[in-house]
Amino acid sequence: MPIKFPFSRRREVTPEAWTKCPTCESQMFNRQLERTLRVCPTCGHHFRMGIGERIELLLDDASFEERDAGLESGDPLGFHDQKPYTDRLDAARTKTGLREAAVWGIGVIDGHRVAIGLFDFRFMGGSMGSVVGEKLARCFEAALVERIPAIVVSASGGARMQEGTLSLLQLAKTTAPLTRLDAAGIPFISVLTDPTTGGVLASFASLGDIILAEPRALIGFAGARVASGTVGEELPEGFQSAESLLEHGFVDAIVPRSELRTTLSRLLRLLPVAPAEDGLQTAGEAHGWGPIGVLSGIAERLGTAVSETIGIEVERPPADEPAAPRERTREDDR
Repeated sequence: MPIKFPFSRRREVTPEAWTKCPTCESQMFNRQLERTLRVCPTCGHHFRMGIGERIELLLDDASFEERDAGLESGDPLGFHDQKPYTDRLDAARTKTGLREAAVWGIGVIDGHRVAIGLFDFRFMGGSMGSVVGEKLARCFEAALVERIPAIVVSASGGARMQEGTLSLLQLAKTTAPLTRLDAAGIPFISVLTDPTTGGVLASFASLGDIILAEPRALIGFAGARVASGTVGEELPEGFQSAESLLEHGFVDAIVPRSELRTTLSRLLRLLPVAPAEDGLQTAGEAHGWGPIGVLSGIAERLGTAVSETIGIEVERPPADEPAAPRERTREDDR
């Protein structure tokens, strides 16, 4: 029988006070983990962060102003698998204290105003449903109206399957406004954290003017086994890691969490917003051949219904009035 000392200073430590690193398996106090920005001090593993922690990490104190906080997902399909979709939403809201998997607003990074969107993987895997897509589209549109850079910190498993095709429509809805940002000379910086996969990666997250990633982040469209079966061959280990994607040119830089704010501040100085009177072509003029340019062209050809669905405003001349010739742009002079 163990001897108990009545005046021992040793205290009971509950398992909830500790966190085990999945990479090196070292144990650390949660308070210690918070001091290191949720980065393992032994091996450098980057644990996932919530939206509140991201805001404190990246933005100036008390500078964040959330917008569209009242938007909440409904259940347009009446979806029910093991339990109703509405029950899953309620459970996620209780667990995280959030109304949805993404939040957006206006903030300041070292004096630079930005429109910023942030994902929280704890809310149904950060999946992108109709409300998340709407919030991101409004984030990009606000950046265009206020002529400030846009930043999105992604952490998502992809499209929200409980909303079916409606969730897939968000891929077009979130990418379409980016062509207008590009035409207006307004930078978009995409930050990929662990994990960024599925429809989020296949849409806006891979279209940044600058794409940053946290160390060892899982980044890919489908799981490793599905990707291997699709191409019919064995793929190298770690091919969906941030380091592998940096080596193959998909990611511009891998930035440790402690340096992310400084890096964003430097990029905001290096990528200023173009003056409005710079003569750059506007949305509705010539479209490039990139994915967002193709979406814009489809919207113009198919009309108002499609344009409203993917968030592009299309002006059409009256039926009896011929279309005005397009003005010459810089692309024509090359």
